Amino acid sequence: MAESCSTARCGARPLTPEQEHILRERGTEYPGSSPLNAEKRDGIYQCAGCGADLFSSETKYESGSGWPSFYAPLTGAVSSRQDSSHGMVRTEVTCAHCHGHLGHVFPDGPPPTGERYCMNGLALDFVPREPEEA
Repeated sequence: MAESCSTARCGARPLTPEQEHILRERGTEYPGSSPLNAEKRDGIYQCAGCGADLFSSETKYESGSGWPSFYAPLTGAVSSRQDSSHGMVRTEVTCAHCHGHLGHVFPDGPPPTGERYCMNGLALDFVPREPEEA
């Protein structure tokens, strides 16, 4: 896996210690701890590390997992690789731009993809869609 970007290389954003642990050290936040679980507005979820657009609110759904879940990323926004840490075999999901750890994808999601992108809320920033003028 490519190294995570630094501020000089890709304009990375300053991170909290918790975000640093998740994005750069492949950590995981506690289930149910993210305010993004309850986010229902239209908008875009971006990488908290670099600001790249990752997911649309149109693909977000309540999975019951305790983490923000999506059935599909934006085209080309994420990369994946096998993760055999913690005695499990899973598919890790990273930001395609800065390679920050976002979470994992599982094959138990809803149609149309059947995939569940289970993301750490601290790895994401939510940008609400601007309301259209009447």
